[in-house]
Amino acid sequence: MRLLIDTHIYLWSVMEDRRLSGDARERMRDAEKIFVSSASIWELSIKASRGKLEPRVEKVVGKVRQSGFLELKVTFEHAFVARELPLLHYDPFDRMLVAQAVSETMRFLTVDKQLRHYHPCVIPV
Repeated sequence: MRLLIDTHIYLWSVMEDRRLSGDARERMRDAEKIFVSSASIWELSIKASRGKLEPRVEKVVGKVRQSGFLELKVTFEHAFVARELPLLHYDPFDRMLVAQAVSETMRFLTVDKQLRHYHPCVIPV
């Protein structure tokens, strides 16, 4: 299974944070490949530039390449799919992650339980 992880799961994973649930860890262990969206890194970069991330979190923003996760870049196709999603959730970053998972035929692991209403590919943990 190819797995796209949300921003929180990426952060908690690279920080070895105990908020990353056992279920999330197990699903990540079972995944064939794990992807992090460039949209997640963009979101974290914006928060870091506004001083909304604590210093230890800010240090891990750029560690995606060292983490072993694969980068999933945002494409035109992803943008078109995001446009077609119903407005169940207004966070543009979350909507983009769902659109990427749908477009790329991936499962999407997220801590945001509201996103499960978008598509069967969403796995709330």
